[in-house]
Amino acid sequence: MRRLLRPLARGCLHATAKRRELVKVEVPTLGESITEATIVSLERAVGDAVKADDVVAVLETDKVSVEVYTPKGGVVTEYAVSVDDNVGVGQALCVVDTEGVGKVVVPDVSAAGANVPPPQEVVVAAPVPTLKTPVVAPPAAPPAMIAAAVPEPFLSGSGAQYADAMYEHWLRDNTSVHASWDAYFRTGGFSEPGAAGPVVALRQEAPDTLRALHLIAAYQRRGHERADLDPLKLESKPMLEDLDPATYGFDVVRDADRALHLEEAPRSKVEGLLGSADVNRDGHTTLQELVDFLRTTYCGTVGVETEHITDLQKLNWLRSRIEVPQPPLPKEERLHVLERLAFSEKFEAVLATKFNTAKRFGLEGVESMIPGMKVMVDAATEQGVSDVIIGMPHRGRLNVLCNVLRKPVEVIFREFLGTQHQRDLAVVGDSEEDWSSSGDVKYHLGTSLDRAYPDGRRVYIEVLPNPSHLEAVDPLVVGKARARMDMKGDETGKTVLPVLVHGDAAFAGQGIVYETFQMYALEAYQCGGSLHVICNNQVGFTANPDQGRSTMYASDLGKAFDAPIFHVNADDPEAVCRVFQLAVSWRQEFHTDVVIDLVGYRKYGHNEIDEPTFTQPLMYDAVRKQQNVLDKYVHTLATTEPQIDVTESKAIIDHAVRTFNEAYEKRDDCPWDRDIWGQHWALIKAPHQVGTGAYGKTGVDKAMLQQVGKALSTVPENFSLHRRLKSRLDQFAECVKTGQNVPWGLAEQLAFGTLLAEGIPIRFTGQDVERGTFTHRHAVVHDQKTGETHTFLNSIDPTQSAKLYIKNSFLSEYGVLGFELGYSMETPNVLVLWEAQFGDFVNGAQIIIDQFISSGEAKWMRQSGLVMLLPHGYQGQGPEHSSCRIERFLTCSDEDPDVIPPNLNTLEGQTRQVQLNNWQVINPTTPANYFHALRRQQHRDFRKPLIVASTKALLRHKLAVSNLSEFETGSRFRRTYGEMYPDEVVAETDVRRLVLCSGKIYYELLEQRRADHANDSKKKKGRRRPRPRGANFALPLRPSRQLRQAVPERRGRLVPGGAQEHGRLVLRPRPHPHGHPRPQRKRTATGLRRPPDHGLHRRGLRRRPRRRAEKNHHHRPRHHHHRHSLRRRPLSE
Repeated sequence: MRRLLRPLARGCLHATAKRRELVKVEVPTLGESITEATIVSLERAVGDAVKADDVVAVLETDKVSVEVYTPKGGVVTEYAVSVDDNVGVGQALCVVDTEGVGKVVVPDVSAAGANVPPPQEVVVAAPVPTLKTPVVAPPAAPPAMIAAAVPEPFLSGSGAQYADAMYEHWLRDNTSVHASWDAYFRTGGFSEPGAAGPVVALRQEAPDTLRALHLIAAYQRRGHERADLDPLKLESKPMLEDLDPATYGFDVVRDADRALHLEEAPRSKVEGLLGSADVNRDGHTTLQELVDFLRTTYCGTVGVETEHITDLQKLNWLRSRIEVPQPPLPKEERLHVLERLAFSEKFEAVLATKFNTAKRFGLEGVESMIPGMKVMVDAATEQGVSDVIIGMPHRGRLNVLCNVLRKPVEVIFREFLGTQHQRDLAVVGDSEEDWSSSGDVKYHLGTSLDRAYPDGRRVYIEVLPNPSHLEAVDPLVVGKARARMDMKGDETGKTVLPVLVHGDAAFAGQGIVYETFQMYALEAYQCGGSLHVICNNQVGFTANPDQGRSTMYASDLGKAFDAPIFHVNADDPEAVCRVFQLAVSWRQEFHTDVVIDLVGYRKYGHNEIDEPTFTQPLMYDAVRKQQNVLDKYVHTLATTEPQIDVTESKAIIDHAVRTFNEAYEKRDDCPWDRDIWGQHWALIKAPHQVGTGAYGKTGVDKAMLQQVGKALSTVPENFSLHRRLKSRLDQFAECVKTGQNVPWGLAEQLAFGTLLAEGIPIRFTGQDVERGTFTHRHAVVHDQKTGETHTFLNSIDPTQSAKLYIKNSFLSEYGVLGFELGYSMETPNVLVLWEAQFGDFVNGAQIIIDQFISSGEAKWMRQSGLVMLLPHGYQGQGPEHSSCRIERFLTCSDEDPDVIPPNLNTLEGQTRQVQLNNWQVINPTTPANYFHALRRQQHRDFRKPLIVASTKALLRHKLAVSNLSEFETGSRFRRTYGEMYPDEVVAETDVRRLVLCSGKIYYELLEQRRADHANDSKKKKGRRRPRPRGANFALPLRPSRQLRQAVPERRGRLVPGGAQEHGRLVLRPRPHPHGHPRPQRKRTATGLRRPPDHGLHRRGLRRRPRRRAEKNHHHRPRHHHHRHSLRRRPLSE
């Protein structure tokens, strides 16, 4: 716009300068690598008055034309050059004297073709008082346009509207405008370039620029909708009015080959076509060239979605790489892509030939994902990545394992033939090989590779195992990536790249994808951004896209997190490789998520023996006619530059086929020392190795306990602590000082603090864990005046190396538990804990529990020491609120209730019992036992998940306290406690009932016994699974008649100390004195046993009188679910 209006300013009024100054006008910077120009015209003569930003000269180079402006207003006093002179950057052109009187310069239309029109000058004695004052010459003429003292902003519209109005008036009546306007319009120079010097583009330049900007923005916004993304071309692409140049005023016929007048904004910060629409960089872009370039960029085999990104820096970065001509790949790179594609395609072909009735969930239809992923790894290592962690579903997993992670294809053949399993058993021996012999199907397994490049680069690549639950592995991948970042000291994720491969239906349908996305910018969970690859088959099992999502694309979830989305046709391998490379560069630059939507098809049904034409007949009619991507690419190589002969391509393909056939013939001769446990598990015992446990290691020196206790009761100087917390700190200090009445919260903090003092880091997340849901923890306190935080356990010692990383999680169970599990699987030397806000919320993460935690070691040989804290107990909050459903965990325990493990009377036997189980479930009764349970997680030489179903009722229970001596050296976790108050019971021979219980049940019964003066001997049990057995249950050798009624249905013989051989003891409750029928176990339709009514009155125990209904508690159920632990179980429990 500035260029349009300056020629008209010759007839405008200028204000005089207030201060004299001689200004030298020099040749400006001409552009990149341009140092000289030729003077085409001098726009002012010596003595002419000029204003700021008036054009004084026009220069021309072989690429551009440049106008030279005056920096200030004044009078031209001298020219140092002439027309046709060659000048260099910085050379002086003229001198302007800023002192003088204002002049009105009216062009002489008779000299319209001359370089410098003779001016007519009108001297004005004083400055113009207002910019709106018209100049009347002659009096009947319309007002001339007045030049503003400040240059008009780009495309402000005011000057353009005035010029357009004058032109419209002239078209209707040429006498209605001033003679100067009439002369300009009559020359026709405003529409013919060069006819009237600088006034050439008066009518054309601004409209071209505006129209081009609208057209470019439309392609950036909606070009992907017209992109050639579907190899099957199942649907025709509708024409979009937004992408039609006529929508923005172009005449597509007349303007097609016309050079557009496109003005660049000199100081624009916008890159790409919006910064400069000159696609050829030659200054003569036509409409046809612009449209062709936009279609190639945005409507080819790659479609880009960036309109949801609001950061200008990110948009500039993308457009500077997208909106440029894409050179063809060099021949060497094309051969490399061909080789990788050949191995991908022929791998599936060989498996389909040799195992045509087996399920393998092949990659046919998106084989180009393999060269794309290999380019991704190569590009990542060049940009500093040393670890790549991949999570993916079953489709394409075997191909990725073989061609990306180089898992020996001989091993894959053995897995199909069923011979690999026997070789695995031979490795661990015959004694206890069944500990993890269940295994999993071959397309669920993972592996790892430590790859070295010829130039010295190294990268560790790992594919995590995954069950059939699609997307369940996503949070584990990012959790593992975060663990590696922390171990490397990498705060941004520059060295670790998490890659998540999705199916199109799963990406759109599974909520865990959203939960994983939500982590990317959270301090506790960020891993520098993940690279998402959607392996888009355009069908989900049998569901079409319109049944699987409400959005246009499967990838639309990424828009919520400002992730750029690249759609790419899977039948264009070179475009696929370019997109993978660009996605890696984005992630390394901005450390946010990025999405690749790889659009292909599925050659067979959901698996290779499924019939897809039942539900997708039209799609599979197109699939049958489809030429495979390898043949297409061979044809492309032979017909495009740089060309590769078909014979040369065929030699590469034959090499791939020959490699696979030779591997099949030698499948039994290939050894494989697979990485089972991971990089950091060398010192951790596998289940087929006998562990030593943590006996004698969990007790702590008293001086260390006191040091930790001091840190827990001290805040920094001038820290404004909440007034209600001061008494808590005083209580902690008193407990440590006296060594008595240590409550639950202090015991937990002492366990954490002593581990930190021993150099063991701790990671603890969950909803509200910093304070604690029940206001019981306060691991992090807040200054009431400044808002600053203080973490007590990170101030134990100034030289403390290990830290407590405790953070509140976002409101998720599934995603957060999966993240922490992934973290724990990578770092056996870190105590990792997750706490549910209430115990019943754990069922939101049931898939992680069932598919990974309970069975991960048996299926995939992956250990974890994850601790799950599940505040548990029914306390008037509804029929199930706070229940962690402990029965589910007990049911999933990998232990045969009919088999007694050997050597349970020894510590070694008890340790081995734990080591061969899949997890531990405990309901600790005392703070000291909870203390030891946490510490032994890290002091064992093996790892087991720990589920703590501790009741929230004990957090402040007056009786649920321990003495400090129970934490000191020599103490340990106790499987059972005897009668804690022997003076409250009768003689042993007079005991009529023995009750085994744990957790709050003990304290409730104790209080009831005291209230009723009952003579029940109690034992409290600290652990639920694995079941404690043997000598820890010391039964009387000569039980009374009443005890015999409760116990002695013997199958086997009772030995001194309670140990047992060849059978089990079964509890038989004594009949209720009031004749209530004995509850019977019933079999349900599924064959599972239904637990009986657990009311205490059915067990012959005196029922507590119901309290009168209180406010907000009138819906309390009549039965007492919180007494699950009293249900009938074998005595060996």
